[in-house]
Amino acid sequence: QVQLVESGGGSVQAGGSLRLSCAVSGDAYSSNCMAWFRQAPGKEREGVARIYGRAGTTTYADYADSVKGRFTISQDSAKNTVYLQMNSLNPEDTAMYYCAANIHCPTLSRTLFNYWGQGTQVTVSS
Repeated sequence: QVQLVESGGGSVQAGGSLRLSCAVSGDAYSSNCMAWFRQAPGKEREGVARIYGRAGTTTYADYADSVKGRFTISQDSAKNTVYLQMNSLNPEDTAMYYCAANIHCPTLSRTLFNYWGQGTQVTVSS
């Protein structure tokens, strides 16, 4: 079992930045792959970024095209926390952001992830 708790959401103006955090507890093996998803009202949940690999080994990260160059996913294994640094935010980034975990994640498909947090709201005004 893995427990995920997100924090760091809020309201910002376009062009601003936010850093989301996801506190991870439970089975470390089951959280080998961590990801951020988002869901805007009336839209499907979409993958934003994923990071995989364990501390002491090479880690990999990739991103949805819509956030490349603006968002950065990272992890602090000592703190069991995954972050999503979001820069140059625009109103299209407004959504509920969810942290997700799984043993493996060959793609950013939401169907691959077994563990989810409750979400944190991000609102970007123009």
